[in-house]
Amino acid sequence: MYQYTDFDRQFVRNRAAQYRDQLERKLSGQLSDDDFRPLRLQNGWYVQRYAPMLRVAVPYGELSSAQLRVLARIAREYDQPDAQVYQTAQSTQAKLGTVKLPTGYAHFTTRQNVQFNWIALTQSADVMDLLASVNMHGIQTSGNCIRNITSDALAGIAPDELADPRPFCEILRQWSTLHPEFAFLPRKFKIAVSGAREDRAATAWHDIGLHLRHDQEGQLGFKVLIGGGMGRTPLIASTLREFLPWHQILNYLEAVVRAYNRWGRRDNLYKARIKILVKAEGQAFIDEVEAEYRQIVELDGAPHTITQTELDRVTASFVPPELDQAGSAATQTKVVALSDNEKPEYGRWLQQNVAGHKNAELRAVTLSFKRLGYAPGDATADQLETAARLADLFSAGEARVTHNQNLLLPWVHHGQLPDLWRAARAAGLARANIGLLTDMIACPGGDFCALANARSIPIAQAIAERYQDMDELHDLGEIDLHISGCINSCGHHHSGHIGILGVDKDGREWYQVSLGGSDGSTLSGTPVAGKVLGPSFGAAEVPAVIEALLDTYRRERQNGETFMATFRRIDIEPFKAAANSVRQTASAELT
Repeated sequence: MYQYTDFDRQFVRNRAAQYRDQLERKLSGQLSDDDFRPLRLQNGWYVQRYAPMLRVAVPYGELSSAQLRVLARIAREYDQPDAQVYQTAQSTQAKLGTVKLPTGYAHFTTRQNVQFNWIALTQSADVMDLLASVNMHGIQTSGNCIRNITSDALAGIAPDELADPRPFCEILRQWSTLHPEFAFLPRKFKIAVSGAREDRAATAWHDIGLHLRHDQEGQLGFKVLIGGGMGRTPLIASTLREFLPWHQILNYLEAVVRAYNRWGRRDNLYKARIKILVKAEGQAFIDEVEAEYRQIVELDGAPHTITQTELDRVTASFVPPELDQAGSAATQTKVVALSDNEKPEYGRWLQQNVAGHKNAELRAVTLSFKRLGYAPGDATADQLETAARLADLFSAGEARVTHNQNLLLPWVHHGQLPDLWRAARAAGLARANIGLLTDMIACPGGDFCALANARSIPIAQAIAERYQDMDELHDLGEIDLHISGCINSCGHHHSGHIGILGVDKDGREWYQVSLGGSDGSTLSGTPVAGKVLGPSFGAAEVPAVIEALLDTYRRERQNGETFMATFRRIDIEPFKAAANSVRQTASAELT
């Protein structure tokens, strides 16, 4: 993991102190709500449906065990709502017929960040001080700026990796943090970086996607993608540069963001993202970027050129841990043989939750935070503490937030796998469902988010309850199910093999279903937005619709095809007919 310098640590602490002063002035009446709003947003503090929401930055998903323990403390001591606020919230929820709203937990997001939903604004400065004590903050997790840099959760360890993207992610983080020219962009700006042959970072769905690659001479550089994004206008990123030398990436990104800052739409919130500019202007915008880049390099002297010395300095923080550290628990404990009853469950866990590693002695293990009774990606204070303990015992003190809202342990010695499995199972974190239907992505939806049109969590729970049988899940195979509570697409429904979008119709919750979306991974294939089945379904119909779609897949698949392979072969019409039969049955019952 990147080791903060004295400058880094002081920077974060100063930011926390600055926020405390701003909060005190707000609480004393010296700052109005309008004056305080941009200040809290710049530090990751939103005001949501019932209470403030804090978004904590986790650059490229990496967390230390010490940071996990602080997140656990925040969940336990601060993620507790005011009694009157919570009573009001529960009364509203009761009218909707939904489950009790959880408190005392953190939520892993698709952008590898961590969120809290109940922290009182009066306690927010104390929380910022706690975060700063372990080099964490909420800077640029909100607002029209360059957001958290994301990457592959297997960065630095994947067998198919060409180069480790994490040093470049860290350099990008340092360049973009509080960049004075890019503090008020037309809209938020997201960058994802991948260093592997398989795109596990969904780069084509970002404003900028960067792929590390080699040219014909073997020199390292980036393929640069531009203009991807979801929301009201889902677009796949286009190639801006097939190859850019690595040391020029900051100069080039400076040109891209500068051109966007100059020409992006500020008169229309829904047309302000760079994807709209790229789509509207095409080659003219590309020419603008290239002209700006020449200006920066030829006339300004390429001020952001990355030197080999700087890359080496940052890369030194990402040296793999020594094997005697990563495998220490294996040498100190006697591995207990698996019983005959344990072997089938353990075997499935190895198949779904354990991935290969560059180092033949090591494995990458995903802890599943997709459990019945919890929203996808939710982690209680106790579970965060457990994850920290497992990271210390089995992964050299490191964990990573994944794009799919789980935690990954990147440095597990293969001899420790049985012990890790038993410990994770005891904590409820070893369900062998990674990549399967119940490993779904879902945003907090209308239960918490003020922007949402419909609730996501009850839909996710209803589907999870229906598909608890592990034999059935493994028979269905690899399926990405993504749920968003509104068109902002925080649940990435566009890229789901099955996507569910909450919509509002005359004050009622309805759900639009799409099929065939892809994030660009090998399993999913070429990135593409899913095709909408047709008119929306009522909340009570959705689980039956999903069941009808999966029954159709089982009936139509050939020779062990995946869901996506079957969909691509037969297209949408058989699935549409199955979904419509559910609607017709529901209508007949009502009449």
